[in-house]
Amino acid sequence: MNKWIIFLFLLLPVFTVKAQQQTAKAVISTPGVCCESCKARIENYMHREDGVVSVKVDIKKKTTTVVWIKDRSNIEYIKTAIANVGYDADDVTAEESAQRRFPPACKKAAEAAAAARADSSGTKKEQR
Repeated sequence: MNKWIIFLFLLLPVFTVKAQQQTAKAVISTPGVCCESCKARIENYMHREDGVVSVKVDIKKKTTTVVWIKDRSNIEYIKTAIANVGYDADDVTAEESAQRRFPPACKKAAEAAAAARADSSGTKKEQR
């Protein structure tokens, strides 16, 4: 009898299937990131978002790498969340009301990123 119990416990992991959550990863351009304060602001905010597994902001490359659970979030939701913090996220424009709460140095970087965005959109219109 004891042998059967041990045998069943040994087979239990074979028949138990853990539901694996599929994740996705994206590197998002965040040109307004200029300092550790910006990095902390994005990372702290994004860690609270549903489905986000990890966030890493690279100040030098001005990118944000996000890993999320596919059935809880999507890339557009992630970009919108970053924009709601006050930073451009690829093609999603930053929320201006959030940028008003930035420290002065970060406001200057955000304004420079907005100016660059306006210049690039003007260049695209001229090329057409």
